[in-house]
Amino acid sequence: MWFETSGTTRGRGGRHELDTTRLYEAALLASFDRMLLADGARLRYLNLVPGPRENAHSSLGFMMATVARERGDGRDGWYLHGDALDADAFVRDAMRAIDEGLAVCVAATAFALVALLDALAERDTVLALPPGSRIMETGGFKGRSRAVERAALYHEASARLGVAVETIVAEYGMTELSSQYYDGFASRSRVEPRVKVPPPWLRPIVVGGEGQPLPDGVVGAVRHVDLANRGSVIAIETEDLGALAGPSTGFGETGLILLGREQGAELRGCSLDAESLLARRG
Repeated sequence: MWFETSGTTRGRGGRHELDTTRLYEAALLASFDRMLLADGARLRYLNLVPGPRENAHSSLGFMMATVARERGDGRDGWYLHGDALDADAFVRDAMRAIDEGLAVCVAATAFALVALLDALAERDTVLALPPGSRIMETGGFKGRSRAVERAALYHEASARLGVAVETIVAEYGMTELSSQYYDGFASRSRVEPRVKVPPPWLRPIVVGGEGQPLPDGVVGAVRHVDLANRGSVIAIETEDLGALAGPSTGFGETGLILLGREQGAELRGCSLDAESLLARRG
């Protein structure tokens, strides 16, 4: 199995190859259970991410298909087809879940979520997803032609979909990794800054210009050491800026605070794949 990357320092796509998906699946389910399903809920998954049938090499699509298969109710939905959003199908399936009183998880990249909210606004539609529903948001907020403020997006999603802001949880990952970070529980009471909490086998290291590790609270480039990358590369250097949150920083959680991209870094990531939805709507 292999997942396709959007490219890193060399500016061309690459492959994250897996000799087996068993460790990948075990790692993603353990983190999802801990950070999104701490209440043990069996949800219906409504996915605004690339589906594995249309993009067999999307790590995000593989992840959500695994979650829906192992933790869902068997009636998941997929609403991104190429660069088109099927908002009508989403509304239909959301209304069905509302009628059944079944809590859902909406998994979406940031820009796909923006496109959905724009579509709901055009239809003058406000949904009241059943109690226990939640949103998993993934992807960057700064695109090629439009920047999205996290606070504005979360509050609009809360109003349009009928979920509390603290139940909108950001996932941070990348194709090159086999593990994911999620917003920590203690920081969900605010929109930002939120602390991204890793599983025990994933460690963020923040480094300075010479590659030296920096202490907690000091901004630098983010390096990830992922022991679940058994068949590929254990350490991944990125152009993301961040700082470590630890006991001395006053955040109440240990993890990573993301601050965006290094100046001049190319814009990459799954969220840019969905930005064309906004151009099509314009």
